[in-house]
Amino acid sequence: MILQKSDADCLSSVSEALLEGKVVIIPTDTVYGFSGIVPLSEGAIRRIKGRDEGKPFIQLIADPEDIARYSPTIVPDKIRSHMPGALTVIVPTQNASGGHTTTAFRCPDDEWLRSLIRACKTPLYSTSVNRSGAPVIADVKIMEKEFGSEVFCIVDGGAQKQSLPSTIVDITGGEIKILRQGIVHIESGD
Repeated sequence: MILQKSDADCLSSVSEALLEGKVVIIPTDTVYGFSGIVPLSEGAIRRIKGRDEGKPFIQLIADPEDIARYSPTIVPDKIRSHMPGALTVIVPTQNASGGHTTTAFRCPDDEWLRSLIRACKTPLYSTSVNRSGAPVIADVKIMEKEFGSEVFCIVDGGAQKQSLPSTIVDITGGEIKILRQGIVHIESGD
């Protein structure tokens, strides 16, 4: 089922489905993504995407300050100044999914999506719409054909402005380490 992001009841329908543990496809400020509530939907998203158990998902948060709820790490100003935006920051956390000691958080620059996260009162997993190792899918009709029977819905937000994924930085070692260069340009080091 395809829902229009602009429809008045879209956000409430999607948040209800997420809170029931269902997986949805939603537009972000970069690419469309499989999303689900943390931690309820991790297994379902892995199965749909065919993703390796050892590779964790990014967690979308509503506000940059939300990182402090999960990690004592202070995000440096040169990172924080790009949030909200297409920047993912890896920080040490307790109770990370899959036995990991770190979590990758991103605060998207999309108010509808941030409102959805607030409505769910917990981070949402996010990973690009594709089978692992295959090209990212940007066309909603192709998403519906490929994944329509495996997700609750696809939220059509129109063509995405960006085609690059988020930049991923790791700050767990005390300095900034670039793991993936995406839309946001950050220099390595401290």
